[in-house]
Amino acid sequence: MLMAGAMTAGAVLLGSPAEAVAGSAKTGPGVIPLPDGFRPEGITIGGGPYAYLGSLGDGSIYRADLRTGEGRIVSTGPGTPSVGLKLDGRGRLFVAGRGEGARVVDARTGEILASYRLTTATPTFANDVFLTPRTAWFTDSFQPALYALPLGRGGALPDTDDVVRITLSGDWSQVPGEVVNANGITRTPDGKALLVVQSGVGGLHRVDPRTGVTKLVDLGDAAPLTNGDGLLLIGRTLYVVQNRQNAIDVFTLAADGTSGVFQKRVTDPDFDVPTTVAEYNGTLYLPNARFTTTPTPDTMYAVVAVKR
Repeated sequence: MLMAGAMTAGAVLLGSPAEAVAGSAKTGPGVIPLPDGFRPEGITIGGGPYAYLGSLGDGSIYRADLRTGEGRIVSTGPGTPSVGLKLDGRGRLFVAGRGEGARVVDARTGEILASYRLTTATPTFANDVFLTPRTAWFTDSFQPALYALPLGRGGALPDTDDVVRITLSGDWSQVPGEVVNANGITRTPDGKALLVVQSGVGGLHRVDPRTGVTKLVDLGDAAPLTNGDGLLLIGRTLYVVQNRQNAIDVFTLAADGTSGVFQKRVTDPDFDVPTTVAEYNGTLYLPNARFTTTPTPDTMYAVVAVKR
């Protein structure tokens, strides 16, 4: 059953993220081409030098070798979008599927292991996902809610009716209609709460994972995070992708995530509306979604690599 309200105590301790960023890689290309017409949005990198990207077109999953720039489709899409995605330590991709909820894909075989309808509310837009050892968290850009898939012993996937809905409250003020609200998601440095960027109004929220109560993160005199999209936390450093601004804003956060200090803005001439970011061996990788370009089967797409 779809559950509303607070979560059971102890059910979703945050801890360290399940997605490891480890190992070493040779220096790779600065721009990694993707298949024409692919329409990337999300990116995830595990312990090896391989990035996985989802297609906003048919939902296919592409694996790119960060050392050579070569790649291939590892999972043919179901015909519906793949938006944010994360790879866990068991070789499973957790994929946000926009209006179709979420699914879990075997990164080796491409098999869909499970599919989840996250909500019956409309409109809905499952946008991004973040993994902890015990929970897969999904944002909904059109609803004031987060969705949690509780993971069992050994990472066992939950039943399809075990989705938990957490209603966002506190400082959260939902913009109604089909406006992008909740977007990128990660955790606070101390692992006790979640961080969610609200794109349309440019706010970063600290979210209590048990109650959904949010508090705006104090970022001092930094400009609003308008068009804030993917989030990446490394230690106490938060990278916020601002897609249509072709930039990454970098902050140092307090351990509890209640405040942050702006450090720098990262840009690159090859950026063309990057949406999300993943890191490997000191390099950031961002897919160009090219939202200002009308997509066609021949439209070229790429991943851009920049140093941290």
